[in-house]
Amino acid sequence: MGLPGVSVAVVVVALILNAAVLCNGGITSSFVRKAEKTVDMPLDSDVFRVPPGYNAPQQVHITQGDHVGKGVIISWVTQDEPGSNTALYWTEKSKHKNRAEGIVVTYKFYNYTSGYIHHCTIKNLKLDTKYYYEVGIGNTTRQFWFTTPPRVGPDVPYTFGLIGDLGQSYDSNRTLTHYESNLKKGQTVLFVGDLSYADDYPFHDNVRWDTWGRFVERSVAYQPWIWTAGNHEIDFAPEIVYNVKRTIVILLQGETIPFKPYRHRYHVPYRTSGKYTPQYKWLEKEFPKVNRSETPWLIVFMHSPWYNSYNYHYMEGETMRVMYEPWFVEYKVDVVFAGHVHAYERSERVSNIAYNIVNGVCTPISDQSAPVYITIGDGGNLEGLATNMTEPQPLYSAYREASFGHAIFDIKNRSHAYYSWHRNQDGYAIEADSLWFFNRFWNPLDESTRWDVL
Repeated sequence: MGLPGVSVAVVVVALILNAAVLCNGGITSSFVRKAEKTVDMPLDSDVFRVPPGYNAPQQVHITQGDHVGKGVIISWVTQDEPGSNTALYWTEKSKHKNRAEGIVVTYKFYNYTSGYIHHCTIKNLKLDTKYYYEVGIGNTTRQFWFTTPPRVGPDVPYTFGLIGDLGQSYDSNRTLTHYESNLKKGQTVLFVGDLSYADDYPFHDNVRWDTWGRFVERSVAYQPWIWTAGNHEIDFAPEIVYNVKRTIVILLQGETIPFKPYRHRYHVPYRTSGKYTPQYKWLEKEFPKVNRSETPWLIVFMHSPWYNSYNYHYMEGETMRVMYEPWFVEYKVDVVFAGHVHAYERSERVSNIAYNIVNGVCTPISDQSAPVYITIGDGGNLEGLATNMTEPQPLYSAYREASFGHAIFDIKNRSHAYYSWHRNQDGYAIEADSLWFFNRFWNPLDESTRWDVL
């Protein structure tokens, strides 16, 4: 689907600056992160604090609300009672407050009952305009703001933040703080899946969905985060059983509705995008609709990477790659962002679409019509870093490093974009990896970081 108002279509203190290590493939960073266990922040951490006041709105977050940038979905939770489902909003220059009414949903998961989850879509906003909005009632109203995107145009600049596999550990907090301190931080975050990691707790403890919502509110209440779901959002747990009587134990089937917490909490404009058909059929129709004269940059983000040189989740995305990769090459996708692997990696422009199981042609080749694949599942969750890499480094791998961090994709115009990745240990201005991207449609030059590619 087209990202609203932007020239892009989206279908995610220790300084050791030694020389990087050259391998058979690209570069394996020589940066050695201090070995530490990744630990989740305790429930009484400041970042999880419930806002003061009876039934005060919490876990406030926004995302895009329509196809062109004139709509925003505002979501929040009230814990004690439904309260008001009205959102008030107004421009920076206007004192007149507009009203929008939303819906409220709840859900149960094992022995957990959610608060009252509100979703309110505000429409017909002015582009490139700062808006304030207010949710709650009485003495417990809370106020936030956001800026709508600019009008669509082939040379309109726009900047994205990239975060994935965040979780709620101390490292997660460092990642989010590092992103917030970056002067180039995005106008919108592309989040490549795996949000709260609540399913890593006994019985998929959904309290950890609430703490995560309060943790990220400081960013996502003020700028849209565009979500894709990861495996930790599935929350499919048929093994959980219920004792429904004290004297007679009856074992009932457990949680068998996939994505239940995620779908109740994080609404996206799927009807606006037409995304309510099977993914394959949807994507088959979506790619030809992208007008590269109007929206030159074509970005795809997903959860499981296709090109991955770590010994974690190796080739898990292979069936998806075989199905979709020819389209990515045909429609000249500029870049693909993925998560899942808890480390960082950037590929050269490669494809592997010749293989048909008979011909044996199964080695990726250099392909300037193919996207660059970037794995950024390095948000900092409690499962820790992926540190074990395949050796030798594959030829398709341009740069890899086992560190936590975030990235920035800064679109300059129809032909150029500047990409940078920032590890948590560095100051925000330091770019551990960077690349000038040349648009595949308007300026398909070779931006390889080495000249002996494949």
